[in-house]
Amino acid sequence: MRVVIAMMKHETNTFSPVPTPIERFARGQALPFYGEEAYRAYKGTGSGIGAFIDIAEEEGWEIVTPIAANAWPSGLVHDDAYRQMVDAICQAVEQGCDAAMLDLHGAMVTQSYEDGEGQLLTRLRKIAPDLPIATALDMHTNLYEDIVANSTIVAGYQTYPHIDTYETAMRAGRPLVRVLKGEVIPTMAWGNRPMLPHVMRQGTDDYPNKDLQTRTKEMEAGEALAATVFTGFPHADIQNAGLSAVVVTDNDMAKAEKLRDELLDTAWGAREAFVYRIEPLETSLARAKTVEDGPVVLLDHYDNAASGGTMDTMTVLGAILREGLEDVAAFAIHDPEAVQQMIAAGVGATVTVSLGGKIDMPSINLKGEPLEVTGRVKLISDGQYRNLGPASKGVLMDMGPSVVLDTGKVEIVVISRHQEPNDLGCFLSLGIDPRTKRYLMLKSRIHYRAGFKPIAKEIIECAGTGVCTSDYDQLEFKNVRRPIYPLDLINEPG
Repeated sequence: MRVVIAMMKHETNTFSPVPTPIERFARGQALPFYGEEAYRAYKGTGSGIGAFIDIAEEEGWEIVTPIAANAWPSGLVHDDAYRQMVDAICQAVEQGCDAAMLDLHGAMVTQSYEDGEGQLLTRLRKIAPDLPIATALDMHTNLYEDIVANSTIVAGYQTYPHIDTYETAMRAGRPLVRVLKGEVIPTMAWGNRPMLPHVMRQGTDDYPNKDLQTRTKEMEAGEALAATVFTGFPHADIQNAGLSAVVVTDNDMAKAEKLRDELLDTAWGAREAFVYRIEPLETSLARAKTVEDGPVVLLDHYDNAASGGTMDTMTVLGAILREGLEDVAAFAIHDPEAVQQMIAAGVGATVTVSLGGKIDMPSINLKGEPLEVTGRVKLISDGQYRNLGPASKGVLMDMGPSVVLDTGKVEIVVISRHQEPNDLGCFLSLGIDPRTKRYLMLKSRIHYRAGFKPIAKEIIECAGTGVCTSDYDQLEFKNVRRPIYPLDLINEPG
């Protein structure tokens, strides 16, 4: 038995000015992992592709890993990058195989395609019409027909922050093993509702997504081979952005449709709870000052790497510096130019740098605004570390050359490659123990919860600036289907 196992993951923020060439899909090297390198990089990790490898090895199958490509969210994927990744996967299947296991995202938009994953799967179906394909997807999938129609099994994350990437691939891969053994006949029903749940209201610690995901697990414990609610990624101005669901049963379409409709109707009924209420920044920081014990997480949720932000807006950090908050660690400002300036100065040097604000954001009519900051270069690093978990445990992270700039009150991490702060390792690898800090400024939305919620005494959400804005009024939607809630206050799903 020969199985093709591949990873191609990107969540596309169509409002983001951050480019997405093939180099962005690398981890700790110039290009994505190909062939044997892909196998070695992810075997034994808590990733989706790692789970697929474990399943195949348990079954004694021959494994082919043509590519493992994963990029932090950003703007449209360059067409040449997309072709390179898709060609690698398709060529492996063309050479012959008995099954494919694909660790995808579900919200990839390229310069030419709204549904990058659907285009890949359609091409694979033309090559191998009867090939069993297991597809593991992110909860923020914007689901299209081509993804479901050309997969044998579809399963998506049931946690946000995403700490079940490994388990999700198991939920897609285990039923595929049963297909190959002739034990089940997967039947899938999918659908969507015209709603754009706000990312800040999608956490699975909170109502309503907590209840929805609990119900999917109950379905899988009884009636379904796999059940998923995709909350969708709203910062993609494409037709099918928004909430959807897919349920897989063993040769029972009526049951799959019934369970799918239950999930969709429950989500629609809770649509108002998916709307986010914004607090002014001044109010948030005033509240932060009244908290006596730390760490207090100050969440800069308008500008994070895991939603396609530039990660260089200075609004929240600037306010922290002006307000004189002390004993702060900030992660992170993406500014390769400032990093090189500080590396040239050397550890111990006092420097004044024009920090952040290097990238304009034309989609929201904002120009980058650097901030002059003076401090001491405390540490210089290559920026590589492996996640401690529970998010992507053991997976290599690469911030590029990185520096800690200490102003005396705030330790600012400045990085050369985008990196979401979802793991304590992002600080620990740079000599900062976040557990001892009064304040932690994190450019994150929900993913910080994986590593930092357990140590946080309080969490204060700070409205800043950026293309991950929590204010839908700042985004000009041209392509998403209308009417859609809450852009349109509709009472019926249509």
